[in-house]
Amino acid sequence: MKRDALEQALGHRFATPELLAQALTHRSHSSPHNERLEFLGDSVLNFVVAAELYARFPGLEEGRLTRLRASLVREESLHGVALQLELGEHLRLGKGALKSGDFRRASVLADALEAIFGAVFLDGGFEAARATIVRLLEPLLANLDPHAVTKDAKTRLQEWLQGRRYALPQYAVVATHGAGHNQLFEVECVISELDLRTVGTGASRRSAEQDAARQAYARVEQ
Repeated sequence: MKRDALEQALGHRFATPELLAQALTHRSHSSPHNERLEFLGDSVLNFVVAAELYARFPGLEEGRLTRLRASLVREESLHGVALQLELGEHLRLGKGALKSGDFRRASVLADALEAIFGAVFLDGGFEAARATIVRLLEPLLANLDPHAVTKDAKTRLQEWLQGRRYALPQYAVVATHGAGHNQLFEVECVISELDLRTVGTGASRRSAEQDAARQAYARVEQ
């Protein structure tokens, strides 16, 4: 019954239930887990949100559209949607991850939501995925103020570099610490033309990238 309630909330009935089961399976539980679906769902999500913003805000310049998209697809926003879906109750995690409370971790829930978007895309095609994403993000989309969105660290750094005709920074995971279900990521941000390298840490790859970008921006602004 729980899966039925989740499908109803998503607005999509899976023709292949195994895809939903995989999307809800953390790597600490078993294989196949949801990391490949997360990779796919992340791309689908970014495209759908970009297209939706383009249609809703005609004439809005690229920079503001980029910031609006970043505010919608960031971990914090996806975590909020996952909480509304009570997604933690549906996740399949290993014993260690359950004991650590990973079903409450923002990164785990946000990743699972992206995996669900990937699963819907494979199960029902692009239009099904688009409908699900817009349905779940509609409260956020409806309340967007294109002039009030603050820039995240990666965006600020990118705009600073572009304004001075420098190449964009390169991000790469250089280390992970801890068990698979409770990892700490180290990500480096490299700006070759400035001979600048920073290393950020975070509970997810994204948060570590933001930390590295914050450090880099602070240094170039000195």
